[in-house]
Amino acid sequence: QTSEEILHHLQNIVDFGKHVMKQFFGENYVHHGEIIQLPLDFVRQLCLKIQPERPESRCDKDMDTQSGYAMCLPNLTRLQTYRLVEPRPILCIEIKPKCGFIPFSSHVSQEIKHKVCRYCMHQHLKVANGKWKRPSKYCPLDLFSGNKQRMHFALKSLLQEAQNNLKIFKNGELIYGCKDDQECVSDWNELARHLKPFFFPSNGLVSGAHCTRTIVKELIHVITMTLLSSTDACRAGDMKTVPVSQGRSYCEASAFNKELVRNGKHKLESSGLPRGCLLYKTLQAQMFDMLDIEGLYPLYNRVEQYLEEFPEERSTLQIDGPYNEAFYEKLLDLSTEDDGTIAFALTKVQQYRIAMTAKDCSIMIALSPCLQDECSEQRPVVLASKSRFTFSVSVLDLDLKPYESIPHQYKLDGKIVNYYLKNVQAKDDPVMSSLFKENEDCTLVLHKV
Repeated sequence: QTSEEILHHLQNIVDFGKHVMKQFFGENYVHHGEIIQLPLDFVRQLCLKIQPERPESRCDKDMDTQSGYAMCLPNLTRLQTYRLVEPRPILCIEIKPKCGFIPFSSHVSQEIKHKVCRYCMHQHLKVANGKWKRPSKYCPLDLFSGNKQRMHFALKSLLQEAQNNLKIFKNGELIYGCKDDQECVSDWNELARHLKPFFFPSNGLVSGAHCTRTIVKELIHVITMTLLSSTDACRAGDMKTVPVSQGRSYCEASAFNKELVRNGKHKLESSGLPRGCLLYKTLQAQMFDMLDIEGLYPLYNRVEQYLEEFPEERSTLQIDGPYNEAFYEKLLDLSTEDDGTIAFALTKVQQYRIAMTAKDCSIMIALSPCLQDECSEQRPVVLASKSRFTFSVSVLDLDLKPYESIPHQYKLDGKIVNYYLKNVQAKDDPVMSSLFKENEDCTLVLHKV
């Protein structure tokens, strides 16, 4: 890419954060950054210096050392409520919550998609492909339920099997989570040693399994309370895209749900999320995927056919930006009745891209211990048993998902569902098992009666 193309690409990222995602999440949660120019020699030296620190899976991606343009963003492992960096210990938890609802679209062709969430199904395919050693018990629907018991279970599951969905930083240094696809640090005792000064600064809790469990429980409680807190208002905060009740509020594959069923209970309580909290806003943005990829894909093809006939219209349709106020306003058309127009198809495609961005974003929770007298200031505070924290919550990874990735998403969806039906659900159902013998050709033989 030329320097001009890179500048345009970076400007799109900044504009999308500023004019679109800020409207959904709010001023305090989104940090869109700014574009700066750097001396090329500095960039080359920086590239050499950081190379040994990069995860192996990222080393095939080269850092841009030619254009001299870069994005300047805040360090979200630090508190964002302070203007200056203060010499106080900071704990930061990064959570990638993934999709928090089950498809409710009538375009869904496989009934299993109305019962089991995408994340839980995808886990089995990822383990089969060798990405992870075992499936996680985490289910996004538990985290997004607003029910504290379910949220605690979801966070505990993330701590047990972090994969790339949870990381914990202490003063900016990664102390818990995956550095690479397979290299995962999951020693709870070591984590408790790091966390003890934050949660039990002066009591006699020293070591042992009970100490570790107590500290982890405190951490889960504090994360839950910050996720349910509201520290910002935004235009989209009151915009209800689709009632959550329209979709199922629990996933049949959730370990929490299975435990309830084993105990003879069949109803999962869903308390609902406070409207102002970041999880609520994330879920609302995710639910812009109103048609599911199965209903969206034909509309994508309609846009593609139109662009083949009128390639000069690509910029008019704002597929590659600019992501401005006008782009945002067009997203607010929530109708699902297809009138056959290119305008309808394009709106649904753009809404889907927003939803995909929200499904893949990360939430950063920065916590710092504060004394009783400090907490009188206008700063958000969360209480633990023996300590209190001032905190900030931010959202990152908000680059708009590429228009060109939609065919890949359609194929991946089919792979995930088919693998789950053949290799997971079929094992639980002997009739299905006999129907789905993998890699076997089935021949129907008709006999004369």
